[in-house]
Amino acid sequence: MINPTMMKELEATIAKLSARGKGILAADESTATITKRFNAVGIESTEDTRRAYREMLLTTPKINEFIAGVILFEETLNQKTSDGTLFPQALDKLGILPGIKVDKGLVILPNTLDEQVTQGLDGLAERLAEYRTKGARFAKWRAVYAISENTPSMLAIKANAEVLARYAALCQANGIVPMVEPEVLIDGNHTIERCAEVSERVLNAVFRALNRHKVRLELMVLKPSMVISGKTCAIKANAEQVGRMTVTILKRTVPSAVPTINFLSGGQSCEEATANLQAMNALAPLPWNLSFSYARALQDYPMKIWRGDKNNVAAAQKSFYDRAKLNSLASLGKYSASMEKETSIA
Repeated sequence: MINPTMMKELEATIAKLSARGKGILAADESTATITKRFNAVGIESTEDTRRAYREMLLTTPKINEFIAGVILFEETLNQKTSDGTLFPQALDKLGILPGIKVDKGLVILPNTLDEQVTQGLDGLAERLAEYRTKGARFAKWRAVYAISENTPSMLAIKANAEVLARYAALCQANGIVPMVEPEVLIDGNHTIERCAEVSERVLNAVFRALNRHKVRLELMVLKPSMVISGKTCAIKANAEQVGRMTVTILKRTVPSAVPTINFLSGGQSCEEATANLQAMNALAPLPWNLSFSYARALQDYPMKIWRGDKNNVAAAQKSFYDRAKLNSLASLGKYSASMEKETSIA
């Protein structure tokens, strides 16, 4: 059972994370992942450049208008801004909730076709208690599902659902809102129809497991992938098709008790991720808040502009602010593609 004090904190956290018109920034890239992205644009990856980059994002003026929470990597949770303020405290001052990625990455699941399951449950309760003392108010755990002719298998679907549910239950018991992230990967040549079929099976299994572990659905964030055609599919679905099919699958699988669904961008371009979110919200009214929890689809342009040069900070921050605003508008069903051409968004 969740004690009354923690229950009030969980309720306050989810109320902020599900605020209309706001989304969540995923700034929880592992050192290996952010190094790869830095290298692609000519930035040396050191602890200080990673700190400086994330400070640039977190201190963007007025970003709290569109961002309700930021998922941090463990390294970032302990880092400080240039004036000596810990990142979680700097976010708190802006009214933005600090979050933390808590899974320990992917391992091969035995007796599958090299499918993966997420590790990190050992010692998780103790880590959650520590993260909470450092300011974290929500957490994220990612599971992945690759689409092929023979995958994902029911073994992989059920194994990941069980782990996601155990993680979510541990979070709530420790006063932290769980962000449940089942990502159906965009890699492959599968059609949008095949993605819909897999997404439905995955989400059904996830919510059966969450119910089995008595997770409070009103006190969680769902972070799924969109129902979308594979990256190398010959017939690419347009935004209207993505929006309609994603909402259809969500209505079949996600209880209305879930307050907010914050999509990952999962390899989409910045513009695609925004247009697809708009297409979903154009189908309102919907039983949940539909918003964003993007990494690359928010950070791609700012990173390319910044390039590790402090002289580029203001321009990079403006790009980040504009991108967040466009996604905020999409989460309200008020975005149009013509806004992409405007140099300054009114």
